[in-house]
Amino acid sequence: MSNMILEVKDLKKHFKTSRGMLHAVDGVSFSIEKGKTIGIVGESGCGKTTLGRTILRLVEPTSGEIMLEGKNITKLSRGEMKKIRKDLQIIFQDPFSSLDPRNTISQTLTEVIKVNRIRSGKQEIKNRVLELMETVGLSERLMNTYPHELDGGRRQRIGIARALAMEPKLIVCDEPVSALDVSIQAQILNLLQGLQENLKLSYVFITHDLAVVNHFANEIAVMYLGQIVEKAPTEELFNNPLHPYTQALLSAIPIPEVLEKRPQILLKGEITSPINPKDECRFANRCLHDYRECRQHNPILREVSPNHFVACFKV
Repeated sequence: MSNMILEVKDLKKHFKTSRGMLHAVDGVSFSIEKGKTIGIVGESGCGKTTLGRTILRLVEPTSGEIMLEGKNITKLSRGEMKKIRKDLQIIFQDPFSSLDPRNTISQTLTEVIKVNRIRSGKQEIKNRVLELMETVGLSERLMNTYPHELDGGRRQRIGIARALAMEPKLIVCDEPVSALDVSIQAQILNLLQGLQENLKLSYVFITHDLAVVNHFANEIAVMYLGQIVEKAPTEELFNNPLHPYTQALLSAIPIPEVLEKRPQILLKGEITSPINPKDECRFANRCLHDYRECRQHNPILREVSPNHFVACFKV
């Protein structure tokens, strides 16, 4: 039996605009083992959030396959999706806007449990709410507080509790710590890591910050304009980045100068438009190694060493 919780095959999501088709996600493929984390990294506008929402079918894919435990969920009807929706959950980037300001913590979690018939009976539901709050580190005294009365870290803990209420197998974490202070970020990352170990969860962790996923993800996929340009185990990617874009991202991570002086790679040139892109490398305009081949074809993702995939003619 396969140990893969999720397999994404040649997934595409195109949006129709007045100027043409916008290729937000363009032929993305990857897989995650049960209980593991893949980090999806890239700058704003690269399509990583759209990818996360397409995997959950909050946005309908243009083409490709999404396999959940070997079952293709791409073509399932709304009714069929509802049955497996509890297995797939999301933690949103902004914990304030993702919560109903009129509902207390208790009401938010109770609603999820009631609507999805996870528990029945008033006392049983209340016990589950308290259990969820304890799991994410929220005190019982906060049961009747509203989102505006809490700080960002506690709000995000409600978002995590809401996702856990469904007892999911896979959670898409859409930049779950980018709106939080650095000290709170560490607490939330530690919480997510602890939950993964205890509940055997799998994560698709979306972020623009490579430093955040360094100690969190088992594997990292670097996205650029809708495509994965490099994918490797975390340690391998940090020690041996091969794609020029990955190298530039890693050089931008701030480190104390007393430890090491590292030259920063400054990218120049215009970002290629994702609307009706040409058949060429989408990073060519900003790349330091602009070969003739780069302007003739879009490089495909290929394995250059065990589990290390790169889409680059230079490599």
